[in-house]
Amino acid sequence: MARYTGAVCRLCRRHGEKLMLKGDKCVTNCVFDKRPLPPGMRSTRRRKVSDRGVQLREKQRARNIYGLLERQFRGYYEEAVHHPGVTGDNLLRILESRLDNVVYRLGWGDSRNQARQVVRHGHITMNGRKTNIPSARVKEGDIIAWSDRGQRSEYFPMVKERVSGKSIVSWLSMDMTAMTGRVLTEVNPAEAETLFDPAVIVEYYSR
Repeated sequence: MARYTGAVCRLCRRHGEKLMLKGDKCVTNCVFDKRPLPPGMRSTRRRKVSDRGVQLREKQRARNIYGLLERQFRGYYEEAVHHPGVTGDNLLRILESRLDNVVYRLGWGDSRNQARQVVRHGHITMNGRKTNIPSARVKEGDIIAWSDRGQRSEYFPMVKERVSGKSIVSWLSMDMTAMTGRVLTEVNPAEAETLFDPAVIVEYYSR
């Protein structure tokens, strides 16, 4: 599976804000706090960003947050276009319904990248079946749990302690004792915690 393997702190510096790509480390020990300027050579010229440039940056920000490459992200947009309803809302629902994102939203991963690794290592099951595909899509009523291998890992007790008393998004529920999560309903775009505007991304691809 192709993915970005470069320094993620450069992405935050490029966008000029913390994208929380390293979870708690972005709060306690973040490179962005020390070097908030964009990477590369410094320019004394002040350039006005065009509307197209703003749209591009918004699209890149969303891609970086979910850890996707352009081809896959564009595929999600094309899928969102063919669904009934608002395209931007459809795109957000598709992104949020990825299994690695759900694992992250449940608090089982400190970041989406870590959640992706948890899934890839075979630590997660969906409706009783083990899956190691981070892009697997969840739907209403699905049960997300830890596999036998995952429960035997050294990481599992750490997660169980970390999520104790932690609040999660409204469209998910979690049984703290059994360490299982359930998808209650599809994502409500109005309640989604995002650092980008899906409507601007739709404008970028619509041109």
